Amino acid sequence: MADLFTGKLAWFKQNEKPEAVLIVASNPELVKIVVAWSYLDIRIAHSLSPLTGYSVNEIWNWLWENIQFNITDLKTKAGVSYSESVLEQKMKTLTGNRIVYPDGEINSFVQRYMRNEVAKLFENKLKKTVKKY
Repeated sequence: MADLFTGKLAWFKQNEKPEAVLIVASNPELVKIVVAWSYLDIRIAHSLSPLTGYSVNEIWNWLWENIQFNITDLKTKAGVSYSESVLEQKMKTLTGNRIVYPDGEINSFVQRYMRNEVAKLFENKLKKTVKKY
């Protein structure tokens, strides 16, 4: 059954869309959650529920139903001050747009975007440091 989970998840990763970046790019709070997601302890359920539907959305929902993670831990790692229910709503945005995956990984387009933004931050900091001398 774990092979089924891995196989279905692989399909989503192979068919991801770059437009997901647009949702994260304008929302620093979502960026924090995405970063924290990649450091979270996520476990596939020991006993997977049966896959009853075969539409893309049914399979995606089935994947998410069969993982376990601690929302409090996600809140702490993301460093957000809002309630867990608000965090759950923000997670629905991230999961619904397939920005985060149920295995702790993130959409590769979003990952590249975030790495590029981090590189820009370091580049700008380096330029400012060099100008001082």
